[in-house]
Amino acid sequence: MAKATEAEILASYPQVNAPSEVTGYSSNLTKEQEGILEQFRIVLDALGYTERTDTATLLRFLRARKFDLEKAKAMYIKCEEWRKQFGTNTILEDFHYDEKPLVASMYPQYYHKTDIEGRPVYYEELGKVDLNKMLKITTEDRMLKNLVWEYESFTNNRLPACSRKAGHLVETSCTIMDLKGISPMSIYTVSNYVRRASEIGQDYYPERMGKFYCINAPFGFATAFKIIKAFLDPVTVNKIHILGSSYSKELLKQIPAENLPVKFGGKSDISDQDLYLSDIGPWRDPEYIGPEGEAPKQFEK
Repeated sequence: MAKATEAEILASYPQVNAPSEVTGYSSNLTKEQEGILEQFRIVLDALGYTERTDTATLLRFLRARKFDLEKAKAMYIKCEEWRKQFGTNTILEDFHYDEKPLVASMYPQYYHKTDIEGRPVYYEELGKVDLNKMLKITTEDRMLKNLVWEYESFTNNRLPACSRKAGHLVETSCTIMDLKGISPMSIYTVSNYVRRASEIGQDYYPERMGKFYCINAPFGFATAFKIIKAFLDPVTVNKIHILGSSYSKELLKQIPAENLPVKFGGKSDISDQDLYLSDIGPWRDPEYIGPEGEAPKQFEK
């Protein structure tokens, strides 16, 4: 069976955001923004770019650069060059993270269902990181390959399925970062990886962060957070909510109880092993999977 084209996939799910009072989105563009968007499209077409030039993608780059056309163009071109150099365009087929079942317990990172706005919910249990053990079975470069693999699966499979279920374009994630058990030393040990990962997210996947909650933040975390903040732009920092151990009430405002794992105060009763590896969400439901296909599996069982 022939692989679906980008145009076929885009045509299969909503391309307009939910109504918003904030401008710069497909559901709310000013005349000036519409003009800049059209100029952006013409400029990229003249340069020979034919992929990832849909309205939603171009608007993400424009929002990331406050609708400065030259800055958005430079960002887009840099991203396309990186995709070629990194092998991003074929990474879903080329990269296999077979060590994931072992790595998962040392650095739990996983998606599980959606929030009230239809976003995929992504979890990181940073307090459980054991980088020394991890580096005996994987490498930082493979961890970054895995990160990009996840971004591509998020973009190509999770978001289209979530958009179909929500009935409007879903472009962002809701992230829960659990800091339970974290120490200043563990922050320092992963700081290089966090820096490189943050650069990839900001430079090559702009405007993908919707909500971000740091839970179980220990006393003094604000000081350690300064290390991480140095890698993030001010817009990103403003999306981050730092919560202590009494976080469940806030999370349940954003995530339906049936979607939030019991361990975080919800009603989704699932073991840690299944959380780490099952990847449950609309992207696994035949009702919402389109021509892009089901989200690929990251490792061979």
